[in-house]
Amino acid sequence: MSEIRSELKYLSSHEWARVEEDGTVTIGITDHAQEALGDVVFVETPEVGSQVSAGEEAGVVESVKAASDIYSPVTGEVIAVNEVLEEAPETVNESPYDDGWFFKVKPSDVSELDGAMDSEAYVKSVEDDS
Repeated sequence: MSEIRSELKYLSSHEWARVEEDGTVTIGITDHAQEALGDVVFVETPEVGSQVSAGEEAGVVESVKAASDIYSPVTGEVIAVNEVLEEAPETVNESPYDDGWFFKVKPSDVSELDGAMDSEAYVKSVEDDS
């Protein structure tokens, strides 16, 4: 079973979201998603300063097997992107929850995450899909 962290929120499209102490939201893809994708070879993140909308495409992750859209779990302004992924996209495979995050958002309404799954619901979702 893939690692699923209890402190995160999850989308059915396998993105995770972590609310930081300053109220920003860090977003990446789950351990399950990176395992399913295989070796990640490219990550396209949104531009810093751009606006993203909850549930809408915000980037792309490509692996040796497939390309997948990345969806933002919250609406807001992108305040940072993980520049490490530009030179070392494999960081997503090595550390999906820590060093392999994709982008950070200053949310306009953090309560949008109330509709995301907690870890128990995400585990059930992954089990139901397999």
